[in-house]
Amino acid sequence: QLQLVESGGGEVQPGGSLTLSCVGNGDSLDPYIIAWFRQAPGKEREGVSNIGISKAYADSVKDRFTISRDYAKNTVYLQMNNLRPEDTADYYCAAARNYIGFSPSGYNYWGQGTQVTVSS
Repeated sequence: QLQLVESGGGEVQPGGSLTLSCVGNGDSLDPYIIAWFRQAPGKEREGVSNIGISKAYADSVKDRFTISRDYAKNTVYLQMNNLRPEDTADYYCAAARNYIGFSPSGYNYWGQGTQVTVSS
């Protein structure tokens, strides 16, 4: 049974950077589409980026966020640069075998989330 564990969240000032990690335990991430979602207080969960054969990004994070995967470490990363206050949210990674997109219902496995706060 695949388990996902996120880490790397924290508090940064606007313009700062963070790198989130999503480690897969119990199974290889190789056959999965991995996505990052975020959820701010009072808002719906939204897709940020996903990676399979190709990569995709939400318009709000294009040119600022970069998703990557390290097969040897069974880990997917989200490098976040030029962070803005509106990026403040809980960030979740998710895995799916047969779905690629930004609908949360398409993903079968979820991590517990890591909090990102962007504030001066």
